[in-house]
This record gives sequence, structure tokens and C-alpha cells, in this order.
Amino acid sequence: MADKMDIWALTAWDKPLEKISQEIPTPTGTEVLIKVSHVGVCHSDLHFAQGHYDMGGGKKFYVKDRGAKLPAALGHEILGQVAATGPEAAHLGIGTKQIVYPWIGCGECTRCGQENDNLCAAQRGLGTLRNGGFAEYVLVPHSKYLVELGDLDPAVACTFGCSGITTLSAVRKILPLPPNEPILLIGAGGLGLAAISVLKAFRHENIVCADVNDEKLAAATKAGASATINTAKSDSPVAEILKATGGPLLAVIDFVNNTATATMVNKLVAKGAKWVQVGVMGGTVELSLVGNIFKGLTIYSNITGNLEELRTLTEMAKRGDLSSIAIQKIPWDSVNEAMDLLRAGKVSGRMVLVK
Repeated sequence: MADKMDIWALTAWDKPLEKISQEIPTPTGTEVLIKVSHVGVCHSDLHFAQGHYDMGGGKKFYVKDRGAKLPAALGHEILGQVAATGPEAAHLGIGTKQIVYPWIGCGECTRCGQENDNLCAAQRGLGTLRNGGFAEYVLVPHSKYLVELGDLDPAVACTFGCSGITTLSAVRKILPLPPNEPILLIGAGGLGLAAISVLKAFRHENIVCADVNDEKLAAATKAGASATINTAKSDSPVAEILKATGGPLLAVIDFVNNTATATMVNKLVAKGAKWVQVGVMGGTVELSLVGNIFKGLTIYSNITGNLEELRTLTEMAKRGDLSSIAIQKIPWDSVNEAMDLLRAGKVSGRMVLVK
């Protein structure tokens, strides 16, 4: 194995990635070195590259204040082959194909002890605070963060580490519901389509999608949505959604989650509703605290998913429970073009870099 690897690195905030060379890490102890073959491109990569998130009210959260340092290889939807292991991970077969759980925690807190690394306050995630899949090799700190691919399509399975577990986690928060109870999904991009697949796996039938893009809504219909609404073309999106759903909703998952969508959702939810916020497009919304009490409203902030959800989702896929999602394959060296396509909203489904 060569001593050096190429990485497509963010070397300056809000600038195109640059290909640079770094030393290939040597695994020790429980560590596993993965040679990357597939990596998804996610909206979170765009936010990280921009360097900040919109916190609303003119405030911004800068990722450098969380400890992010440049140069950094982004990419957290990672799949590849075991290239080398530390002595405490020697049970893994060299060359075996593995799906990587990227949301690595500190390993010492209560949340990490529960395998809820995604809720760790000192998280050191791959593709955020450690090099991710835009590098040729990724160092995973423990074999527990790997799930064997089996016979699954690697271009689909690599997305399980973010979009897959995020949607499973969000869907679990609103279920159980009767199969014909309307569920609203806001956003028909990669996450929205993955959510349709997960809901269909749970035998849910009444799935309504809202978006501002007709092409994405057509993809949602093809994936199994029972109704779609283009909110950008409607004079009264709230009235049109209520017409499609037959009244206020018990369950909404917002994959956009900005001021406009949150304001809309607040007018759509029924008594006892569950509202799951997933997207990080940013902004604020004003809520009546007493009104929420009288409504019995539950609002969840969903941040990816945990290790158990990655294992569960992979087993669902291996059983054939999940319908296929649209994947757009891009050569690994075309990562900047891929980021531009995503930034322009020209991706239907999920985009995956293939090495």
C-alpha cells in the first residue's frame, strides 16, 4: 500500500475543494482503515464548506468555533473495503465491504455508552471533525462503527450512514399511526425520497409530499407518495395541504426546516400532533407556549440517527423491505461539480461519488 493518499480537501471556507496529498493513517488498537469506494454528497457538506449555519435573527453558528480545522476532507456517507486493522480489530476480514457509521462520539459520556453517539456533546464525526469520505482512506476508531455490506448495492448503502438513518429515526418518532393516516413530508429531495421508502417499509399508505420543485415532486410520486403539492405555485399552500390531507395533521416531518416551512407547519398540525424537524436551512419561528400546551404538540429535533438504527436499516434493506431510491453516480474526482449541482438544487434523489 502506498504511503500517501489523495484527499479532496476544504482548504478555505466557502471555496472549491482542492486535491491535496496526505499520509495514509496507520490503524492501532481498535482502529480500522477503510479504503473508500463510495461516498454520498449531502447538504450538510455544503453547510460545512460554507463555514456556518443560519441560527435565525441574524445570528450564525461558525463550524470553526466547534473545533473544525482546515484542511478537511468532507463526506460522511461512507462505504469501502477494510484495508488494514489495529490488533484489536483483527477479526475483520481484509477486503470486506463495510458501511461506515460516521457520527463518532467521545466514547466516554452517557450518550456514547447508550450507542447514541449522534447525541454526544463532544462528537468527533467523520467528514466534520475528522477526515471523511472525500479522502481515499478513512480511519474508523472502532469496528462497532462498521456494518457489513453483504449483497446490497454499495451506491445505495453508502447513504445509510446519514440520509438512511436520519429518515428512519424521524419516521420512528411519528409512528405508530394507522396506515391511512396522512403524514406530511416537506422536501422531496434525497431525504424525502428515503423517508417514503422507510414509510412504505412500515406499510404506511397515505404519504403527502410538499416541495417547490415539480421534478422532485414527480420523483416522490414515483417513489410512492399518494399526493404532492408545489407550495411555490399555490396561492394558499396551507389550504391546499389541508385539502389533500383532509384536515389538520397528526404527523409532519420537515426536511427543509426554515422560517417559511416552520411557520406553515405550525398552521397545519392537529391536537396531539408530532412535528419532526430535520433540515438545517435555518431561521426562527414564533410559537405560543400556552397554545402548544393546549394543542398537546410534540416537537422533535432530529439529528441523524444512532448505531442501532444503522444496523436496523441495513437489515431492512437485506430483507428487501426498502424500495430503491434514485441514485446519481458521479466520478470521485468530480466532487466540486457534484457540490455545485447540489447547491443549485439540480439533484433528484441522492448523489454518490464513486471511486
